[in-house]
Amino acid sequence: MKQTLLSPDSSEKEDFFSPTKGQMSLARVINEIVLFIKDDPLSAYKLIVGTDSCAKIIDGACEVGFVTAVIIYRNKKGARYFWKKKIYKRKPVLRDKIYTETLMSLSLAHAIVPEINKYALFAKYELEIHIDVGFGGTTREMIKEVVGMVAGNGFVAKIKPESWGASKVADKHT
Repeated sequence: MKQTLLSPDSSEKEDFFSPTKGQMSLARVINEIVLFIKDDPLSAYKLIVGTDSCAKIIDGACEVGFVTAVIIYRNKKGARYFWKKKIYKRKPVLRDKIYTETLMSLSLAHAIVPEINKYALFAKYELEIHIDVGFGGTTREMIKEVVGMVAGNGFVAKIKPESWGASKVADKHT
């Protein structure tokens, strides 16, 4: 029998996807994260949120797809991840894309952390926001700004090469 902790609202959209469980709502994502933690409550965990984007020209119009991934990583004992995609029809500007990626990650973190904390009271986890910027590319000028945004919200920011939640997991689905 499947255990659930939150009561999913029947009107809630199933905009997340799990590679192993398919389409799901945010409430179900939170359930899966909490159950994963409760399966081994003495382990150390990292909760990682990262967003990546990719611009494409489709039928002459520019679309930017943003993929936000949330990963629960059990130290040296596996992980689960979930992702969702939003598409905007607009011309991509690098600064806007990076800000939007960071804000999407922050928004998801603010939505899930209080819920996870309600149900996984004794869990020890670190929250990281993975930002797709680094010293090696054109985004280096924005590092202080976006890291400051994340820190100002009380979270730890990771940039390339440590921001694999954005640059590898979310990127895989852009």
